[in-house]
Amino acid sequence: MSWDPFQRAVLAELGHVVYRPPVAAQGVQVDDAVLARLARAAGLEPEDFSLQFGDLTPLAKLQGDARAKRALWPRLRAMRRGMA
Repeated sequence: MSWDPFQRAVLAELGHVVYRPPVAAQGVQVDDAVLARLARAAGLEPEDFSLQFGDLTPLAKLQGDARAKRALWPRLRAMRRGMA
């Protein structure tokens, strides 16, 4: 099942953990290790990163695309500063 950001926030407040990113239901897989590294770069926990980032589909397409990776860094820095 795919949860929208509000539903994931409510589940988190209730103490539930959503283990799979929502894109898994769409057939696009974001590796958990990649998600953890991106969350660490943003200074967040993986669950919080998923909530703030929203649709993780573009992340699955980063492999082999240096330009897209470079474009992601300003957004990660903004998340770390709390401005996203």
